Amino acid sequence: MARRKTVLRAALAGLVLALGGAMVAAVAFHAALEQLQARTEADLGLAANRLSDRLSRFGELGVLLADHPDVRVAVEAGTEEAALSAFLQGIADKTESDTIALYDLSGGLIGASNPARIPASLAGRTEFERALDGALGQRHGIDAVTGRRVFRFAHPVFAQDGPVEAVISIIVNVETIESGWRGDATPVYFTADAGTVFLSNRSELIGRDAGTFKRRSIRWPPVVGADADRLWLLDEGRYVPQRALRLSAYLPRHDLTGTVLGDLDYAMRIAGLWTIAYATLALSILAGLRAAQARRRALAARLEAEEAATRLLEKRVAERTADLSRANADLRREVSERKEAQFALQQAQADLVQAGKLSALGQMSAGISHELNQPIMAIQSLAENASAFMERGKPEKVSQNLGQVGALAARMARIVRNLRAFARQEKVPFGVVDLASAVDAALELAEPLLRQREVVLDWVPPDPPVQVHAGEVRLSQVVLNLITNAVDAMEAQPERALSLSVEQGSDTAVLVVRDTGPGLAEPDRIFDPFFTTKEVGGSEGMGLGLSISYGLVQSFGGDIQGRNRPEGGAEFRVVLQISREEEAA
Repeated sequence: MARRKTVLRAALAGLVLALGGAMVAAVAFHAALEQLQARTEADLGLAANRLSDRLSRFGELGVLLADHPDVRVAVEAGTEEAALSAFLQGIADKTESDTIALYDLSGGLIGASNPARIPASLAGRTEFERALDGALGQRHGIDAVTGRRVFRFAHPVFAQDGPVEAVISIIVNVETIESGWRGDATPVYFTADAGTVFLSNRSELIGRDAGTFKRRSIRWPPVVGADADRLWLLDEGRYVPQRALRLSAYLPRHDLTGTVLGDLDYAMRIAGLWTIAYATLALSILAGLRAAQARRRALAARLEAEEAATRLLEKRVAERTADLSRANADLRREVSERKEAQFALQQAQADLVQAGKLSALGQMSAGISHELNQPIMAIQSLAENASAFMERGKPEKVSQNLGQVGALAARMARIVRNLRAFARQEKVPFGVVDLASAVDAALELAEPLLRQREVVLDWVPPDPPVQVHAGEVRLSQVVLNLITNAVDAMEAQPERALSLSVEQGSDTAVLVVRDTGPGLAEPDRIFDPFFTTKEVGGSEGMGLGLSISYGLVQSFGGDIQGRNRPEGGAEFRVVLQISREEEAA
């Protein structure tokens, strides 16, 4: 009987755990799904707007051509077909149009940029008839002549007294529009009435019937209602997500339906992690309850024992109390040790940042020494000349030499001030920092190195100044690390050019550092501590510069990224939050 009760309790507990796990997975999955849906809807809206904007350019082109003097002369007075074709070909080359043609009211061809690619007559075509009515005609489909996917636009050419007297036809190759979409992370495709994919940023989907995609509904985590129809398991190649959130929207202006496939892997991982966490917690609670039940049974047995057993129990309780006291004392000592370790870690991190700055100064010490030695020698020479001019009674020459001495002394003071500011440990809280000033301070320290390595610098400070949230000295250290790394990378290159620029958005500012070096061998590991492509040991560094820079930028609430440029060289982007403190004041 007791064994049967135990089995029933275990079965009931398992059922409760399974139901609870399913509920936790479903709640976590749907919470992550809402976030994914918002991002996916934004991606779809962006893709639709981008398509509409590109097509609107060709609509506006037709309006401009309809009023062009050369087109009016061709319609009203007649122009040689060769001259008109050359004019239209020039417009097509400049606007990425495939073909531009001019037709009369009967649909007959007057002239075209490429007559071999277009029909000789447009009579009866939908877009042509709409243009004859005085409106913009538009149609998409497969070109019967070339077999390519195209958008066709027909624009009316109005006479001086009002009626339509000709039609401008513009043909746009869809591949021209798709060329800028290939690198998009989220798959997007647009289908025509029959469900055929007409254009997409995934070439393997083009021409496919969207209704024939290999798909099936997701069964876990549990989904119900409309979500079950939007969540698909796909098998359409490596560049299409296997688990996808499918959202669609109709574009009435272009008679297309846009569809986006958001990657569900993140939401699935969230659901799985929450399920594991729930199962771990539930099993821990069950184990605790079972242990408590066992302790209650043991206590009942001990209470029923004789007086000797009671005294033994009291003795054990006293021993247990002593153990707990010792454990409590050990716990207090461990907490104290952890606090000390945390303080030591923070101090070590600060020392590491300081060591990084001093290492950078050490690498540039020869150039900085030369930069200070030159003004000192010049000051000595100018002082001797001033003394000689004084003896000769030429006060104006003395004044001129003393002015040069003052300028050189100011330059030395500025270099020393930047060195002192860069070398000190910054302990003040982060605040408003002028991004250009931080870059200028780093460039002044790196100037001898840039001159020594014959690096061409391209830097124009933003106007007006950009204020960001950071620490002034630590931001200068980040910039100096990026500059010295770029100079070291370009050492063996025949062309050494360093470019710094600032891109400003609504809430963030991005400092972009580009070089003409060999690029990054392993872009995914460049911010790992002690990872370096330089020679180990010596003055080449230990691979901490970028790791320290990454930690500093993260402490500002920003981000730093590195990648290889398509044209060669490396590019680093330091993303910082724009400070609004002055605006609030």
